[in-house]
Amino acid sequence: MPRSLKARLLSGLVPVLLLVMVGALWLSNRSLKEQVDAAYDRSLAGALRTIDGNVSTRSGGLSMEQPYLMLEFFEKTANGQVFYRVATEDGLAEIGNPALPLPPEPLRSGEPQFYEAHYFDATIRIAALARDMDPPLADGRHGRLILQVAESLESREVFVNSLLRRSIERDIVGMVFIIVVLVAGIAMSLRPLARMRDELESRRPDDLRPIESNDLPSEVLPLVEAVNRHVARHAVQTEAQMQFLDDASHQLRTPLSVLRMQLGYALREPDAQEMRGALTAMQEGLTRAERMTNQMLALARARDATVTREALAFERVDLAEIAQGVLRTLWPVARQKSLDIGFEHDDTPVWVDGVEWLLREAMINLVDNAIRYTPVSGTVTLAVTWRGDTACVTVCDTGPGMAVADIERAGLRFRRGAAGKRSPGAGLGLAIVKTISDLHRADLTFANRLAPAGLLVHWRFP
Repeated sequence: MPRSLKARLLSGLVPVLLLVMVGALWLSNRSLKEQVDAAYDRSLAGALRTIDGNVSTRSGGLSMEQPYLMLEFFEKTANGQVFYRVATEDGLAEIGNPALPLPPEPLRSGEPQFYEAHYFDATIRIAALARDMDPPLADGRHGRLILQVAESLESREVFVNSLLRRSIERDIVGMVFIIVVLVAGIAMSLRPLARMRDELESRRPDDLRPIESNDLPSEVLPLVEAVNRHVARHAVQTEAQMQFLDDASHQLRTPLSVLRMQLGYALREPDAQEMRGALTAMQEGLTRAERMTNQMLALARARDATVTREALAFERVDLAEIAQGVLRTLWPVARQKSLDIGFEHDDTPVWVDGVEWLLREAMINLVDNAIRYTPVSGTVTLAVTWRGDTACVTVCDTGPGMAVADIERAGLRFRRGAAGKRSPGAGLGLAIVKTISDLHRADLTFANRLAPAGLLVHWRFP
């Protein structure tokens, strides 16, 4: 099962957050212990300086005048057992607690040093100071005095552990609060997606309205816009399919009914000549139905290509080469009407970016219309030329032309102009050309000729 977006966010953020908080907790506790040690060490340093001020060698020996009230006060403030020792560096003269451990590193004169050691099965914190003896002892020995003050760590550890416990409890509460806020924030941020899901699930299957994006996060907007574009293309394609079905059912119903009536008449007719006439009429009807069906399929394919324009393989296409193929295809039709059909081209390739089969379909419809509407022994001319930076396809005929109202509405489905009322056809040829022209962003115009009369079609590609 794929994980939800909420689970992905929480599984990625919460472990990292916990690691960061644990690291911060460790650092803060370590800093707290160092601060507590520094505070206790300052009291040890004060006691050490007091003892140093009361140590003297003026009598020729080692003596210390230590006020007992000061030691008693220090023991009370230290909240633990207190030790002190004053001795010469060689250890021959010593006052206080004997054999207090010395630091692991040599002492520097005048610089107190703090360290921990074991003394009678107890861990103690010691402050040690070394200084020169001034004056020297009576026997003339010059050396240094070692002064040490120590306290047991039981009370200090109790105090530090109490502070650490309160600090850990505070940090854990803060950590839980942050995680709860994070989970709630992610849930609230994903709530618009849940509303969008509920809205889409409540829609009818034919409801293809775009998704509202007012309350959605900016990170989701590109996805919603892409879905809306896809749904819009699907809606256009669905509309085109429904339009094709409506057109097919409307346009094919009548020819099929006529064919059924003609077939029934031919089956009932005993006269062979009458039967032959009925069959001839059926053949003409089938020819018209076949042409209309092919045109409807071509129009549906062109519309489908318009909807899926991004998926089409546009390439460099030579319009002159397509025009020559179209003339070869329609030459037998023009020959039956004894038309003078010509091709004008200066042997220069006329390249455009387009889809070859669509351009061929459109050009076949333009030339086929010209052939159909041109009277017997008339003239049809197809020209493919460059006009500046524009590729131009021109179809010129000597037919009846088009009325102004028909020119303005050229390209509508199943609409035939005044000149085509008496000719067979479904009124789809120019609709196919207009759809393909729009797909290629080309310009399609119609104009009537005066001398000689006829229609002039310009198809320009930028």
